Amino acid sequence: MPTPAERKALLFFSVVLALGASNRAYHTFQSRSPADARARTALEAQIKAADSARLSGLRKPKREGKTKPPPKPLGPVDLDIASEKEIEGLRNIGPALAKRIIADRDSFGPFGSMEGFSRVKGIGPSMVAKLDSAVTFSLLPRPTNRVISRPSELPKARRKPHQRKTGH
Repeated sequence: MPTPAERKALLFFSVVLALGASNRAYHTFQSRSPADARARTALEAQIKAADSARLSGLRKPKREGKTKPPPKPLGPVDLDIASEKEIEGLRNIGPALAKRIIADRDSFGPFGSMEGFSRVKGIGPSMVAKLDSAVTFSLLPRPTNRVISRPSELPKARRKPHQRKTGH
């Protein structure tokens, strides 16, 4: 059973709610805003578009076939000027690695040789050996400063094994 204070609060909220609803209804019915034919036709067009979209969603979607792999290149691919699709056509190179190769070439300039090509993350000695006969380079590499080495070229720090102190 609500207390007298709770009853007063409920009565207050219900009065505010009723006044708000009646005010809104009054302004809706008394407004002179034109509900012209142009607004009605626009609303009907939106309703038709929503209904057609809803109905088309009920149909079974067409099966998407597997995407075809890029065609294998006929001759050696020039990595200094090749497109992403041409690079993807090389053996053992997927879309992610092809994007990395393009990004490296755009950032640091043409590779110029297999040594320059090996600077790309994910291209190691085994990949260089696999691609050696399938790629070529036509441009001169951009000169670089060798002041800062890559983390992979830095020597690993040697740690001494941890020695436990035993108290006798």
